[in-house]
Amino acid sequence: MRFICFEPKTQSFSFSRHTPPTSSSSPSTSTKESFEEAETLILKWNPETSAYGRVTSLFYNDKAEAMHYIHCVNMLQKTMHSLISQNASSQKLILAHNLMQMAMKTLQKEFYQILSMNRAHLDPESVSTRSSTTSTRTSFCSDSYDGGTAEEDVRESGDCISEVERVSSEAMADLKSIADCMISNGYAKECVSVYTTMRKSIVDEGIYRLNVEEFSSSKVNKMHWDVLELKIKSWLEAVKIAVRTLFAGERILCDHVFGASQSISEACFAEISRSGANLLFGFPELVAKTKKSPPEKIFRMIDMYAAIAGMWSEIESIFSLDSTTAVKSQAYGLLLGLSESVRTSLSDFATAIQKDSSKSTANFAGVHSLTVQVMNHLTTLADYSNVLSEIFFDVPPPPRSPLPESYLYSPESDNTTTTETEFSVQMARLILILLCKIDGKSRYYKEVSLSYLFLANNLRHILAKVRASNLHYVLGDDWVLNHDAKVKRLTANYERVAWGKVLSSLPENPTAEMSAAEARVMFGNFNFEFEKAYRRENTFTVPEQEFREEMKASLVRKITPIYREAYETHRIVMGTVREIREYVTFAPEDVENYMMNLFSEGRASSGSGGNKSCFVKCKKCK
Repeated sequence: MRFICFEPKTQSFSFSRHTPPTSSSSPSTSTKESFEEAETLILKWNPETSAYGRVTSLFYNDKAEAMHYIHCVNMLQKTMHSLISQNASSQKLILAHNLMQMAMKTLQKEFYQILSMNRAHLDPESVSTRSSTTSTRTSFCSDSYDGGTAEEDVRESGDCISEVERVSSEAMADLKSIADCMISNGYAKECVSVYTTMRKSIVDEGIYRLNVEEFSSSKVNKMHWDVLELKIKSWLEAVKIAVRTLFAGERILCDHVFGASQSISEACFAEISRSGANLLFGFPELVAKTKKSPPEKIFRMIDMYAAIAGMWSEIESIFSLDSTTAVKSQAYGLLLGLSESVRTSLSDFATAIQKDSSKSTANFAGVHSLTVQVMNHLTTLADYSNVLSEIFFDVPPPPRSPLPESYLYSPESDNTTTTETEFSVQMARLILILLCKIDGKSRYYKEVSLSYLFLANNLRHILAKVRASNLHYVLGDDWVLNHDAKVKRLTANYERVAWGKVLSSLPENPTAEMSAAEARVMFGNFNFEFEKAYRRENTFTVPEQEFREEMKASLVRKITPIYREAYETHRIVMGTVREIREYVTFAPEDVENYMMNLFSEGRASSGSGGNKSCFVKCKKCK
């Protein structure tokens, strides 16, 4: 560290309005003694004229003498005021001026040494911890110097202060004493220069140690997403430490050391924090503007938004100064930019759903991969519901068109409620777009029953994901009940189309009297329609176990009781046991067993589950 060389100059002194006029033509005895005492002490510690002062630190050698030194320098300033009022060109005034320059050099050296040797104890974490656990120490006011020492002052603060906090408190008090003296004697520039150089290097080093790097826009755009995501996660950890410890600690230290001058304190903190803060808050801006748009990007942008929003009151407090308005504006602009990027990402996500061109799974009518991917994405978004509700606050809902006219669920009939938030509307809209897309994909199936089953499977999967996640909280009970009713309607449509002919083959009144010929026709029709329906429907799947069991049980309730009554009533008119076996293929138990064997995923993947040999075997077993 090279110290500033003070050239002999005409010093502009600030006179105190309360300095009494001097009536005598020569300084008083007390003033003379003060001058001589100051001269002796300043020369003793002048590194250019004293070998002792060159190798020894004033503040580390004897704290009491250091405080006395400060007192003597301030008294020298008062003596200079007195001398000027008597004879502005006296030799004694020139000597006093030279002594003041020597003293300022000595104090500048001490100021630098205290900053340098206490880096570990004046780190922002120690300073911020000290601020939250101890009261502000009594400042050393040179005008009211009472000969006390820093050690005594610390001792009075109690035994609860740790050793680190004690040393930190001493160093801060010493720095304040020197700063107050240099500023009051017109050497603020030299003091500030040393301070900002030392402390700025600490802040910049702290930012570097937090792995916050400087990137260009092109470099971020070329970065692989996995690498960029790691950088984002590292930043999320760094920003909390940087704001709550690094910048908060520096603000506390600046305010304490330069407490005698608010303007100097503000200027110092602004200079110290500017580049580090710009680097810290500049990184998310680059991420938001990057052209990379993997599905995970929106989550990381929400994370960054939440990190800044969660510390906004602290950011406002730390950077509340006029000189740091640019930093606060940058952070606020970052919030706006990230929120806009999140909204744009959701809009792009909706567009991607609408443009999806993948075909439905052939034959099996299971849950489409698009449904799985979209719902996984939305359930994760729902975990950020509090943040996203803030991002979408006062954002008008998206337009309801375009939607497919043939959409089976009549989406326009969905009633909005007063409890909906802008974010819940956005999420409901995305699911609606997905359902519309799935509706379009259902037309790839030639069998109408398969289309209904496909739609029911996908909507049921959506409902299951909603119920098992925060989406239930976001969308509300009414939405769930409404779409649950739609699943029931789709299931009823599937049963009507797929199994309607089986039911139609049975008489409306299964116990009504009929002839043997009529009974044979009835059983023949049932055998044909049931076998045909079973062969066709047994190739389809219902992936969700609970839904699968519900559908099988529903079919059993609709078909088996009617068939059982017809079977028990009319088989006796068929004649002999042999004749019954000839015309009656299925016992009621067989019908129920076949129905309960429907929709298994394993069977669907291996082809047709029901085959002729199985039906023949059941017939022979009668």
